[in-house]
Amino acid sequence: MKVYISADIEGASGITHWDEAFKQKPGYDEYREQMTLETVAACEGALAAGASEITVKDAHSSGRNILPGRLPEEVRLIRGWSGHPLCMVQDIDDSYDALAMVGYHSAASAGNNPLAHTITGKLAKLLINGEVASEFLLHRNAAAGFGVATVFLSGDQGICHVATGTNPHIHTVATKTSDGHSTTSIHPAKAARLIHDGVAAALGDAAALEKPSLADHFEMEVWYKENTDAYKASHYPGARLHAPHCVAYEASDFFEIMRMLQFVL
Repeated sequence: MKVYISADIEGASGITHWDEAFKQKPGYDEYREQMTLETVAACEGALAAGASEITVKDAHSSGRNILPGRLPEEVRLIRGWSGHPLCMVQDIDDSYDALAMVGYHSAASAGNNPLAHTITGKLAKLLINGEVASEFLLHRNAAAGFGVATVFLSGDQGICHVATGTNPHIHTVATKTSDGHSTTSIHPAKAARLIHDGVAAALGDAAALEKPSLADHFEMEVWYKENTDAYKASHYPGARLHAPHCVAYEASDFFEIMRMLQFVL
């Protein structure tokens, strides 16, 4: 079994403030450790379920957060950013049996995490076919284009709710809830244990592993905080200025949605 794990930090247990998410800021080292701990737990859960190959993408900020020596030796780790449209699932293809997401978070415009955003701080919100799109949805769809099911997600309660609404068979672990700028989290060690068990259970669940489906056509609205960003993005081929702060774009292949975002965010 070949498994892909995409790891972020803003949905890790305990993290609450942006200072804790970025290098050289107070608190970062603690949550780098937690991101690593939760990713290791996901890898070990995959191995317990029979995975023979695991690829991990360090998918937060610089892409250089996970402590490589903590990962099991069976893991191949992707660090940094290539600029490829697959972004947080770089190099995924139809050879993989499943995708798991660790440390994911609610989308820009959602109120379920003080660190909620989508890809970049430039966006007020991102809509696809009229629904708010998170990093989960973007990369779930990107993987689905290769026939790879997203079987597991951990992160804030809000994104877990979104994930189960998209696919009732996905396995989730909610690490925290939020009120305003505060979070209430489960114990870091408990989060790791639940992630280990959740990934193992998901990879043994035939329903979760079923080939995913995608819509035939995608209409995207990219709502920026600054109208100047929208104006610039409107010059991408096929894009149009939908409103002073919004660019609209359509495609039948979801890869083209991902390609467009790579150039306008």
